[in-house]
Amino acid sequence: MAVNEAVERAHREGILNTASLMVAADAAADAVRRARALPGLGVGLHLVLADGKPALPATEIPALVGADGLFSSRLVSAGARFFFRKAARRQLGAEIRAQFERFRQTGLVLDHVNAHHHMHLHPTVLALIIEIGGDYGVRVVRLPYEPFFASWRAAREGLGRRLVNDLCLRPLTLAHRRRLARAGIGCNDYVFGMNDTTAMNRDRLIGFLDHLPDGVSEIFCHPTAAPMRNGASEPRLAGADDELGALTDHAVASTMRTRGIEMTSFAALAPPE
Repeated sequence: MAVNEAVERAHREGILNTASLMVAADAAADAVRRARALPGLGVGLHLVLADGKPALPATEIPALVGADGLFSSRLVSAGARFFFRKAARRQLGAEIRAQFERFRQTGLVLDHVNAHHHMHLHPTVLALIIEIGGDYGVRVVRLPYEPFFASWRAAREGLGRRLVNDLCLRPLTLAHRRRLARAGIGCNDYVFGMNDTTAMNRDRLIGFLDHLPDGVSEIFCHPTAAPMRNGASEPRLAGADDELGALTDHAVASTMRTRGIEMTSFAALAPPE
């Protein structure tokens, strides 16, 4: 629940105005309770199709889960199953629908859709989101494309991974952008933070704010309210408490005002009906 607390604090005390919900996660009920008390917080569906817990019983999706009843953390092999196995695609559609249904049952307004580990970039997954999402009012999907030059100028480190991510994701996100437009679904222009998970401290966040390109950008973080730097339960979470501090830092808010950066929501990106 430390992540839920961090999201609430970052919204009440800082600049965070959008979050994504894993509907099958252990703390989902707590997250929904907090979100209902935060009418200004946009909440989207964070589909979990790899490295996590499904909404459906394991017996209904045997082609997607292991003996432990969880999705595989091996993203490449999971993606191959989605593409090549008919049974996996059928069960994938059922699981995506189940997660959409759970979100609808929360009573929250659906701000956007994305997926854990950006699995919605998989063509099969995106096709199912477009098909099934039509029954649940999907109007915006978050596209995770971080442009190299702006990212490098802001961070001045990790040149190789930033360049590789740009080269790999640029053609895929361009194709998906066209696909979403044909379906009448909106999306953002850029994201920042893909190369800096749990490293979005105050200075890094201000660096990105200082180098935002024209357009609509999401800067995403993974904050937690619990100290995680030493002895984090997962290595990838080390430093996540710094991200909560950055989101609530007065210097960050001041930079936004000075730069004339306007906050928005994914819902505002929906095409006119």
